[in-house]
Amino acid sequence: MNAGPFLRSATPDRPGPGPLPAEALRALQIEVGRRLQGMLAGDYRSSQYGDGVELAQVRPYVPGDDVRRIEWNVTARMGEPHVRVNLAERVLVTWLLLDTSPSMHFGTSDRRKADVADGVAIAVGHIATRRGNRLGVLTFGDSRPVTLPPHQGRVGLLGLLEALQREPEQKPLGATSLGDAISRAAAITRQRGVVVIVSDFRGPLDWRKPLLQLMSRHEVLAVEIRDPREQELPDVGDLWLVDPETGRQIRVDTRSRSLRECFAEAAEVERSGVARVLSALAVPHAVLSTSGDWLRPFAAFLGARR
Repeated sequence: MNAGPFLRSATPDRPGPGPLPAEALRALQIEVGRRLQGMLAGDYRSSQYGDGVELAQVRPYVPGDDVRRIEWNVTARMGEPHVRVNLAERVLVTWLLLDTSPSMHFGTSDRRKADVADGVAIAVGHIATRRGNRLGVLTFGDSRPVTLPPHQGRVGLLGLLEALQREPEQKPLGATSLGDAISRAAAITRQRGVVVIVSDFRGPLDWRKPLLQLMSRHEVLAVEIRDPREQELPDVGDLWLVDPETGRQIRVDTRSRSLRECFAEAAEVERSGVARVLSALAVPHAVLSTSGDWLRPFAAFLGARR
């Protein structure tokens, strides 16, 4: 499916995620399908018997068994009909935990952080809804969070695209609590699966404990989105800086070299803190930028997961 027609029209303020050609998404599916092990349908072990491909046991035939399941080699050796019983395959459920807070609408390069997040969501949707697997969506950070229960195939992907069409409110609500969002996800996502967190990870580091709880049941991937101007200030004279989460404003003179150095150092410390927590918990962590191509590094990140 080509997602282009379902997304809002690109404007200078909302340029969108950029090109998402169908051939690139198909290549991404093939690459992930080849190299991601343990994250596709049928790769999770089940304690139940059913229509799977992995052998659970071979037992004597009883009336009512499907004759297509007769194990002929064992039948010939034992002298009586035996049937093959397989472990039931388990459909993989992927949850997308998507940050829609006001800080995601910042962007000074090719696009906003929200545009990159939309692109990541579409790519994840194409992968997560293949082979009968299911996709669910949770948004957080604005006054109207969305929860879409998992659906298979086209229905799941269309639900995601519909959620991306909705324009979140951008009024300041205070610092976004990623910890609360992860706790909400842990309470809702009961079936073991994969949770992909797409966020700029800005705000209090209140999410370590909730993330541990979420990881007890799910495979978790973290996708962090950054803008270059969040890491360093340009030398452009007086600037008013606004915190989109709280509405707080401050005037700074960017001609000051010491100020620019202090800003860059503080930004690096903050980003290092996020990376350190994720690394300590062994959560796979991708960093994507609003500048340049985000799809290629994201595909490389997914392809490297085993």
